[in-house]
Amino acid sequence: MQNNLAQPATSIGERTVNKVTLRIIPFIFLLYIVAFLNRINISFASLTMNRELAIESAQYGLLAGTFFLGYFLFEIPSNLLSHKIGARIWIARILISWGILAALTGLANNLSQLYALRFALGVAEAGFAPGMLLYLTYWFPRKERARAVGLYNYPECRSQP
Repeated sequence: MQNNLAQPATSIGERTVNKVTLRIIPFIFLLYIVAFLNRINISFASLTMNRELAIESAQYGLLAGTFFLGYFLFEIPSNLLSHKIGARIWIARILISWGILAALTGLANNLSQLYALRFALGVAEAGFAPGMLLYLTYWFPRKERARAVGLYNYPECRSQP
């Protein structure tokens, strides 16, 4: 007698990875887009903000770079804390503080407040990208991580070789 039971097209491991990919990667990619917009939002605001707050071009350049100074100085400590505390909790902290500071940036009335808030925003966002990569290591086996990271950073990647 022949065995008429059809073999599943994929193993349970492959189905699990596909399900995790469909549930996690779109959300992480959305956060990646928001992080990018957060970094460049000052340039959109500058169209009217510079005139209203009497910000000169050199001051604006420093204002734009202040974010990256905070990000640069606190990325390694943030990564160490992400590993120690856990990526899920640390990413939640990043998202909450980042959202609060981004909202407060819209309420700034002068250049000093903007400098402080942009620096704090860089500190708050520091460790976001590496934290996301650490988070992906929790969900994807070693053989699937490169594809997951590729989908996170480059969503046009296909699952086919």
